Amino acid sequence: MPELMSEQHTLFIADLHLAADRPDITAAFLHFLRAQAIHADALYILGDLFEVWIGDDNPEPLLDTVATALATLSAQVPVYFIHGNRDFVLRQGYASRAGMQLLPQLQVINLYGTPTLIMHGDSLCTLDIAYQKFRKWWNQPWWQWLLLKTPIAYRQRLAAKARRKSAEHKARYASQQQPQIMDVTPDEVPKVMADAGVLKLIHGHTHRPTVHQLEVNGKAAQRYVLGDWYTQSSYLKVSASQWQLYFNAL
Repeated sequence: MPELMSEQHTLFIADLHLAADRPDITAAFLHFLRAQAIHADALYILGDLFEVWIGDDNPEPLLDTVATALATLSAQVPVYFIHGNRDFVLRQGYASRAGMQLLPQLQVINLYGTPTLIMHGDSLCTLDIAYQKFRKWWNQPWWQWLLLKTPIAYRQRLAAKARRKSAEHKARYASQQQPQIMDVTPDEVPKVMADAGVLKLIHGHTHRPTVHQLEVNGKAAQRYVLGDWYTQSSYLKVSASQWQLYFNAL
C-alpha cells in the first residue's frame, strides 16, 4: 500500500469478508490498521467486515483478534460501522468490544465540506428480485431477534447453507450471462443520491472498485465503489484536496 501523506484524511473500507480460513486477509487488515488507519481522522467500515456473522456470542477466536485490534485503533481514531448483508446481526455488544460506532444503513456525513452518502450498497441492486426479497426478510427486527435466540450450532449450519445458496445464486446469473442483475441498478443511484441531497456516494457490496460519473438533478456527481479484500486490499482515502481509490494485491 502507498504511504499516506500528512494531510488530514478519512479512510473507507468494505467487504473484507474476514474468516478463519483466510488468515492472509486478517493479516492484511491488521497491518492496515497499524500502518494506515492510525494516521486517519476516522475509519469507516461499510459492511461485510466478516464473511459471516452468527452473533456476538460466537466463540470463534478471530472475533477477539479483530475486536482487540479495532479497540486499540479506536482509542485514537474514531471507527464507524455500517452493517452489510453478511454481518447484519452484529450488535452493540461486539461494537462496544471493538470500539466501533454503529451507523444506520444510509448515512450522510460531512467530508471536509462535502456532504457524502455512505452505505453498504446492496439496497441499490434492485434488479436482483430474489435477493431483495431475502433482504427485506432478514431486515425484520423480530426475525433477527428470533435468529439470535437459537443455539450457535444451528446458526452455524444456517450460515453455511446461506453461503452455499449465495454461491449458487451468483453462479446461476453468471451462467446466464446476466451478472449485471447482481450489480447496482444505474437508475436507482441518482434517485437515492437526490433523496439524500448529495453529489457524492461511497459504497461497497459489488466488489467492483471504480469511480462512476453521473448526474444528479442536472449536476455532476460521483459514485465511489470500494473493492473486496479476497484478492485486493481496497480502500478509499478522502482529504480536502483529493479522493483516491486504491486496490492493490494482498
